[in-house]
Amino acid sequence: MSRPRPVYLVDFSCFKPPESYRFPFSRFMKHSSLIADFHPSSVEFQRKILERSGLGDDTSLPSAQQAIPYSPSMAASTAEFDLVSSSVLDSLFKKTRISPRDVDILVVNCSLFSPTPSLSAMIVNKYKMRSDVRSFNLSGMGCSAGVIAVGLASDQLQVHGGAYAVVVTTEILSQHWYTGNRRSMLMANCLFRMGGAAVLLSNKRRDAWRAKYELMHLVRTHKGADDESYKCVFQEEDDHGKVGISLSKNLMVIAGRALKTNITTIGPLVLPFSEQILFFLSVAARKLINPKLRPYVPDFTKAFDHFCIHAGGRAVIEELAKNLRLGEEHVEASRMVLHRFGNTSSSSLWYELGYVEAKGKMRKGDRVWQIGLGSGFKCNSAVWKCRRRVEKEADGVWADCIDRYPVKV
Repeated sequence: MSRPRPVYLVDFSCFKPPESYRFPFSRFMKHSSLIADFHPSSVEFQRKILERSGLGDDTSLPSAQQAIPYSPSMAASTAEFDLVSSSVLDSLFKKTRISPRDVDILVVNCSLFSPTPSLSAMIVNKYKMRSDVRSFNLSGMGCSAGVIAVGLASDQLQVHGGAYAVVVTTEILSQHWYTGNRRSMLMANCLFRMGGAAVLLSNKRRDAWRAKYELMHLVRTHKGADDESYKCVFQEEDDHGKVGISLSKNLMVIAGRALKTNITTIGPLVLPFSEQILFFLSVAARKLINPKLRPYVPDFTKAFDHFCIHAGGRAVIEELAKNLRLGEEHVEASRMVLHRFGNTSSSSLWYELGYVEAKGKMRKGDRVWQIGLGSGFKCNSAVWKCRRRVEKEADGVWADCIDRYPVKV
């Protein structure tokens, strides 16, 4: 009775944007050149960032970003959320064969769009969920909020037995296209794209046989006490009053630090004893002998079979791969998600898990490490264990293009 309740991941669904939302490189550049507020040097800067970003030509943006002139509105953001959430939830309910009225816990995370009534209330209203559904709405928590939302749902499942929890994770972009000329803010235009996912969690014993995964560990790291980390991803106005997301030039260094702190906590939970001993000896040598000694980086491939690293950008993936000593095959899912869908913020981890499944690589007993990075600055980890062989989905988000991947970026 005192044992923690198991948390099963029954299934998940990712949003596949309609073809009409596709926003290839050529269209992006033509669109940018037609926006009068952009200085020619800003258009050229975005071109260079896009060329080195790792994004392909099949990424998508909502209709508000594709209009000339750009006219953001709350109605456009609401319509975008309705499109994304309806698509992923309809798919999830169909795959798992549960009714919206079976949902006991609902957690929605979206950083930039936070209306009243909340996004979670919009879902409750649309799907006519029960009046006693425990709903939560997370905003402003950045690209790592998907793991935070899973953590919140998991905590609720520890308290309430025999329950279903649905997590909806997305980022709504319609009102957040930066039209100024500060370079640190222009980068977000080039990286962020449309996306979302819905996840069904359960603590019901009868779901153990059909669940794809079981949650083993969830570790959160928050470096917000440090001013540099706090301000490295920051929403603010530029000198002309235009609002945008400013990305610090030290973002990669800060991400590396947050990851190392997260590793210190999660390492003892997942690493084999031999790796723990080597790591301990390295720490002891630095403290007692020479602080300048290079720290030992554990071999996490001995603990995990698959890695889902937040597809925040080419530089983010490369920095984390370097810090974790991972090969190209370990970050393939992250690179391919970035190429096909762009930086979909907190939902990128689910597109990556979907990629691994679509490639037919997931086996019973495999362990998956999801690593989310986001403003604050936060590094959050979730460890899942596969409970059964996962078959390819005929109508999944990768179904029509998986045979083309991996591609050389």
